[in-house]
Amino acid sequence: MAMGRPRSFDTDKALDEAMEVFWRHGYDGASLAMLTKAMGIKPPSLYAAFGSKEGLLKAALDRYAQRRSEHMRYVLAGATAREVAERFLSSIAESHTDPANPPGCLLVQGGLACGEGSENIPFELASRRALTEVELRERFDQAKQDGDLGGDADPAALARFLSTVASGMGVLASSGADRDALREVARVSLSAFPAT
Repeated sequence: MAMGRPRSFDTDKALDEAMEVFWRHGYDGASLAMLTKAMGIKPPSLYAAFGSKEGLLKAALDRYAQRRSEHMRYVLAGATAREVAERFLSSIAESHTDPANPPGCLLVQGGLACGEGSENIPFELASRRALTEVELRERFDQAKQDGDLGGDADPAALARFLSTVASGMGVLASSGADRDALREVARVSLSAFPAT
């Protein structure tokens, strides 16, 4: 069995470029021409490496998840549930307005509007956002067991609340809200979070 030609591009660099295109333009707005130009490859190379545009998105999302995992380790290492919430929301305000990245969040921005043929993209993005919510819920479950959260605290509801606020902050940032505006959202949201 003959082997195909080896890839002649840096996969990680290509995924970073594709990630930015999806982040800025969403799934449907990211044309193959835009993607291949940004990645510095031709369409046959894209299909050979990733199978399809959707396959490329999933690979770019995996790359994005690698970046976010370090962030979530920092967030979840907070000493208290409230510190976890503070770290989560303040880091969202910082990262969603970081000039080194497109504004907002790829997991929100990538699928706000999807048309025919890409109906499952919003579900893919939602399932990946749900992973963050699960991590927060598990941390809040632990906080409740440790007595850091009161007996009436609902870890799942708290995690859902923070995830919803984070998604809203992503939409605000992609619409042009600045870091101070997102910090204000974080501050007001934390006032609804139970104190220890």
